[in-house]
Amino acid sequence: MTLGFSVDELLPKARGGGQLKMGLLALSEEDWLQPAPHVNARAQGFADFPEAVQLSPEGEAAGRELAAMLGVDGGLPQAAKAHWEDMCLLTRRNDENFYRLVGAAVAFPSDWRPADKMGLPLAAMHAPIQGFAEQLASGVDHFMAKLRPGRLFGRCNWFITPTPAMRWIAAAPEQAFADVTAANAGEALFVRSERQTLRRLPETGAILFTIGVYVAPLGTLSDANISRLAGSVGTLIMGEGDRRGAPHYAAALQGFARARGIAIAGA
Repeated sequence: MTLGFSVDELLPKARGGGQLKMGLLALSEEDWLQPAPHVNARAQGFADFPEAVQLSPEGEAAGRELAAMLGVDGGLPQAAKAHWEDMCLLTRRNDENFYRLVGAAVAFPSDWRPADKMGLPLAAMHAPIQGFAEQLASGVDHFMAKLRPGRLFGRCNWFITPTPAMRWIAAAPEQAFADVTAANAGEALFVRSERQTLRRLPETGAILFTIGVYVAPLGTLSDANISRLAGSVGTLIMGEGDRRGAPHYAAALQGFARARGIAIAGA
């Protein structure tokens, strides 16, 4: 199974709305990382965001193992700079049954700051996500505990943003989407998709979580994906839509779809 490496390819595999779920797909080694990374863009991204790299002593050995696995000299920062994907390392202490973030090389974060998450368990890291603790936390911890070296899984998600910026920190949605209308939504709204993968490093046992970010203007997507998004914004679980700013762009997105003659999925 392949996820693809563009917004148009990723969206059909992403959760639309409704209950949260991991939605993992088994991947092959060939489908792990983007085959032709834009390393200049990555270098600039790290240069523009000095706090992108966070590494605790607990993550140093895993960072070196990752770099060696990828044929890169150094550790976690060098591995991430040589590839399109941001990279995070999670480990479990002997006296704990959950994983903590011990390393992050994240040039293109989606509304989070690596320094704020270091050392936190997964449940605390995802506390802002409505429904994570109730619907996903125990399942994610169980999956990670059982993940074997050599197995590789992927998933993807999506956000609607008012900017094509690769490093995105959400502003107040009533201001960020204030000028978006059905007439300009094709150019004013951007669809941001994260292509995420999980695997266990064989020597240290650390979990590697990669995040490849892809962004495209709404109007450049296929009619099927515009239909999918227009339907999904109305089915996000309680609280999730507010966190994503959906009340401030949903009408414009759906109006844009109707103006293009695109039926709204589920309507």
